[in-house]
Amino acid sequence: MKNLIAALLGLIGLAHGEIAIPAFTAYCDPDFRGVEFSKEKGLSGWKDAKQHISWFGEIKTPGKLTASLRVIGDEGRAFVLKIGETSREATVTNGMASFGEFEIAKAGYAKFELTAKAEADGKSVIDALVLDGPATTDAHFNLEPRRNASSVHLMYPTPKDEKIAFFYNEVTAVEEPLYTFYMACGFSRGYFGMQINSETERRIIFSVWDAGNGTNAIDRSNVAKDDQTQLLAKGEGVEASVFGHEGTGGHSHLVYPWKTGQAQKFVVAVKPEGTHTTYSGYWFHPEKQNWMLIASFKAPKDGNYLRGLHSFSENFGGQNGHQQRKALYGPQWFATADGKWTELLTAKFSHDPTGKAHRLDRFMGVEDGRFFLSHGGFVEGFTKYGETFTRPATNTPPSFTLP
Repeated sequence: MKNLIAALLGLIGLAHGEIAIPAFTAYCDPDFRGVEFSKEKGLSGWKDAKQHISWFGEIKTPGKLTASLRVIGDEGRAFVLKIGETSREATVTNGMASFGEFEIAKAGYAKFELTAKAEADGKSVIDALVLDGPATTDAHFNLEPRRNASSVHLMYPTPKDEKIAFFYNEVTAVEEPLYTFYMACGFSRGYFGMQINSETERRIIFSVWDAGNGTNAIDRSNVAKDDQTQLLAKGEGVEASVFGHEGTGGHSHLVYPWKTGQAQKFVVAVKPEGTHTTYSGYWFHPEKQNWMLIASFKAPKDGNYLRGLHSFSENFGGQNGHQQRKALYGPQWFATADGKWTELLTAKFSHDPTGKAHRLDRFMGVEDGRFFLSHGGFVEGFTKYGETFTRPATNTPPSFTLP
């Protein structure tokens, strides 16, 4: 009887299920524009054999797995699948390319890299990477079409009802993938930080939300005039406009090639006046070695000091959500209306809905005396939502003169 029970437990332990990982969740390198991804069509338009297609997943049970590719068209085309250090070749036959068995030696994130042996006309469609075997047990893959890394945030607790007139923060980018927004000074009415928009353009961005239904409107033309934030002033070379689609408000940016590894310094200053508040964003110009105004906005239906202080890091383009983003934040300080500075030493971690179950490669910590945020890259690291970290004090408040 004991032998029978042991045999049954062994079968249960080997239980596993086939996983079909949609092609639209993969990534393309070295040119993310080299193929087309869509939930409806999968992966299409793959002509150039120089492009590599990669899936990433967390393997929790080391062991064997078999891998195959589900393809519509491309009969007879040869592909190579590499997992770890093992590469296997297969040819598409009756809509499948079967690569055989692989050994996953250890738990952790694994890369599944697909290459083509020859050019093609791009008319075929890759539907899914199909995995089976013991190593699929409890394996975790993002199966959703959103390929962005999870957005991650630092929330800075402040005393209730404190009249915060200035919020100072520094951000040092460690990694620099395209489509990254490292936001330094966030507050209840807006945000201030630096962005990588393209291979040739970087920006310093300061924006303030509209009031009323402008906080969730898509089109600013639908926002009442007395709810709209107004531009009061902007610095030299700064472009100002309005924004929508994520709420509406006043936007400003300076095109500037800020450098990875160099601390960028930001200050938000406020002046409540009756029923409105003026929000001004100042940035320290590394070359000119002085503070410059990015923009000042008059925010209606406000009249408050700064509240809801936070920072975040966002991957706003999913084409390269498999690349790691990391930045150091701090030191952080705030000053009250009477000029008293207080150092912010505590930060609470949070993330967007993508980070709840789909993308778990997101975490924070303390490094070189500053907080850091990391997301994307399918690298080891995980921080629970709401976990709090404390950094060491510098005890040196900022000293500056704003223009």
